[in-house]
Amino acid sequence: MAGAALLAWPAWGAARVESKVPSAFIQEVMIKTYLLTLNDANITGDYSVLHARLAKPFREQFDAARLKKIFKSFHDKKIDFGLIAAKTPVASAETKIDHRGALVMRGYFDTQPSRLLYELDFIPSEGEWKPVKINVHIKPMKKKPAEPAEEQK
Repeated sequence: MAGAALLAWPAWGAARVESKVPSAFIQEVMIKTYLLTLNDANITGDYSVLHARLAKPFREQFDAARLKKIFKSFHDKKIDFGLIAAKTPVASAETKIDHRGALVMRGYFDTQPSRLLYELDFIPSEGEWKPVKINVHIKPMKKKPAEPAEEQK
């Protein structure tokens, strides 16, 4: 249905926030915080708050106007995935810190009638993990085939 990716990958020299993967609770907070901030930006058309919350190298590469262009299809189609606030993210891969020092999270929210899939990469920036990659797709779920009705005698 709709998808948008945003990736900034310049070299960075910031020290790691931590060398370990955050707890499941903190991961959920991070995922929801940034995806709901993106959702608010898509609804309002104002990407300045999202821009302000990104990792510094990301902010330097993408201004708010460029974010608006990247996520234009979400805004134009009036896609609102705010219901993820009440859902628990489902990991599709183990959260890890990769060879670059990035915290990598992959997964989805089991929403209906479409599923929200996400790929988020965070780097240490200004003393905390902040996104350097946001990739979001809304994928319509296939309908299950109807079960044949039982024969009545």
